[in-house]
Amino acid sequence: MIVIYTDGGARNNPGPAGAGVVIIDGNKKFELKKYLGNQTNNWAEYEAVVLALTEAKKRGLAGREIEVRMDSELIQRQLTNEYQIKEETLWPQYMKVHNLVVAHFPHIRFTHVRREQNSEADRLVNEAIDEGQ
Repeated sequence: MIVIYTDGGARNNPGPAGAGVVIIDGNKKFELKKYLGNQTNNWAEYEAVVLALTEAKKRGLAGREIEVRMDSELIQRQLTNEYQIKEETLWPQYMKVHNLVVAHFPHIRFTHVRREQNSEADRLVNEAIDEGQ
């Protein structure tokens, strides 16, 4: 199973934002980070998932069993259809993830983890924001 940790964040919300991703495939580990400009925390959380799935697809992991772990309970519950999306700026983000999942990731699940369990992805978010400003 592939385990992917994602995190997104914004300073001052909205403010300078970043996304961080850690992909673990057996004993191989890939890290990604991206500066996102001026965005909200929740928008950045979604963008981190988009970044992760786009990279997983590029690396040929699409058909594999994947667990995406994130510390945003809101985004995790929206992606598992437990919560409605009320913030309209998040709809396009949700659709990007949804379309990637439907087209390429039949064996995926989204899991909420505590913040302490997501520290590597969080570090990448902060590095992306520091480097992007």
